[in-house]
Amino acid sequence: MARKSSPHPATTMPFSARAEDESLPTLTTYLLSLISIKRSNLCVSADVHTTQELLAVAEEVGDYICVLKTHADLVDDFSAKTIRGLREISERKQFLLFEDRKFGDIGNTVQAQYTRGPLQIATWAHLTNAHLLPGPSLIPALQIAAEEALISLNHSMETTISTGTPRTSLEDGSRDPIHFDITTTTSMSTEEAVAEPSSASSTNTPSGPPTPQPIFEHTRRRGREASATTTISQTFEPTSPRHPASLIHTLSMGEGEPTVKAKALEELGPPPHARGLLLLAQMSSEGNLATPQYTQACVDAARSYKDFVVGFIAQESLNQAKDDAFLSFAPGINLAPEGGKGDGKGQKWRGPSEVIGRDGIDIVIVGRGILGAEDRAKEARRYRDASWEAYETRIGRR
Repeated sequence: MARKSSPHPATTMPFSARAEDESLPTLTTYLLSLISIKRSNLCVSADVHTTQELLAVAEEVGDYICVLKTHADLVDDFSAKTIRGLREISERKQFLLFEDRKFGDIGNTVQAQYTRGPLQIATWAHLTNAHLLPGPSLIPALQIAAEEALISLNHSMETTISTGTPRTSLEDGSRDPIHFDITTTTSMSTEEAVAEPSSASSTNTPSGPPTPQPIFEHTRRRGREASATTTISQTFEPTSPRHPASLIHTLSMGEGEPTVKAKALEELGPPPHARGLLLLAQMSSEGNLATPQYTQACVDAARSYKDFVVGFIAQESLNQAKDDAFLSFAPGINLAPEGGKGDGKGQKWRGPSEVIGRDGIDIVIVGRGILGAEDRAKEARRYRDASWEAYETRIGRR
């Protein structure tokens, strides 16, 4: 894709102003607001191999990032415990979770990969990504799967159990049940449903809402009878983030005390129950096959699904048309020592001033530059400050 002769209007607008666009998806609005309040356009790539390591990274860098990128299939002991830990830290330190799955198959397959198996990505990752090689039909397939996963997670379960104490028949000595009706109501939140998957959730498929399952495998035993009825009430509705516009603007300008930041984050609230997709439009590895034609096809497809596609993994801003408002994420960022341009494995590194200032990237993805540091929190802060400085220079604040 040829480099644009003049910058797109979005690249010169503050994140706080972009967040006021009412046409944006819920997740994009939230992320832009979060970036403005935390003054961080940094995404850390936590490519580690154990739950303990993953949660440690999230805890150490969480205050300085807007997004944590994971590779769940690299975590040897990934489980419900991992999901619970990620969610708790994400909500407490307020950043989004991005599973770097790179979906790239037919619709039916990606739906299953997204919602099922040991990872159950749609149940916990706010963002994921995909290649467009299978064609644009992959996008609505993932969107439908995301919507149905959220519906199945946001429901209340009402259970009525009828059971009894046996008694002896006077006629033949047999034992017939006497029934005492007991009604139990259990409310199940999204978090509880994911953390402790039930037999009902394990049998769901992406093609429809959850099917009520019997609580017991049997309904009658010798000398005792039990019957169960399960009613599912689906209550999901995407949550729009609270938008403390004046506080966001103040903080994004570098003004305001820490107490103001805390108040703004409190008003913004935790990440919404929404999902979004990033299209893998360009790559940073040497010799990659993402041609300009392929990149343009990604942009065209994204415009057709603006309510789900948040943006792109790219090497430059791909906003072209006047009303394009996509976010751009770029990997391969490193504040390496002078002369350090790569890792010897095909990865080419660039600095924030080049990527954000010249190429219009919104969010930088940093992995080994932070993970390998002796003090990860200190290094994350250094990358955050450098990336924010490049952004402020781009929009004319410096």
